[in-house]
Amino acid sequence: MRSLLNSVSRVTSVLATLALWLSGIGLVAMTGIVGWQVYGRYVLNATPVWSEPITLQLMGWFILFGAAVGVRENFHLGLDLLHHVLPKAIGRIMDIVSLVLMVGFGAAMSWYSTQLVIGTWSATLPALGIPGGWDYMPLAIGGFLIALFALERLAERLVGVEHAEVVPPVTEAV
Repeated sequence: MRSLLNSVSRVTSVLATLALWLSGIGLVAMTGIVGWQVYGRYVLNATPVWSEPITLQLMGWFILFGAAVGVRENFHLGLDLLHHVLPKAIGRIMDIVSLVLMVGFGAAMSWYSTQLVIGTWSATLPALGIPGGWDYMPLAIGGFLIALFALERLAERLVGVEHAEVVPPVTEAV
């Protein structure tokens, strides 16, 4: 079982690293596009029509990819105070319940947003000329990744395997 989890962990580590890189690239691209939008509006007196819709698209992608990686790396918001004051066994149960809820949330988000992608694919986003389903695509893929990464962490927690991190822990420089 541990060897299977290690194999799965290698695959999800690659997915998480890819999601993290795509989030970073999306954030940089969005910053550049917003800069161009401001320049166009105030210097050229001609705001590019495509700039706002594309920045909203990019924002959806990098927020949801970043959130998925946050689930895998345990960077999501939590109430750690209870972990410090309650016995370890209760903390473990709380972790398992939390991870089960995250798997369910991610799966539901992916399922229902996939339905939205399918239902809106025939519409066209006027400013971009692309199918309307692209508005909901980050929710579908991000939800899938959230469920996948939470399921990985749940399996590790149940088996007692230490989590392999994508993001190395912060160390202080000497």
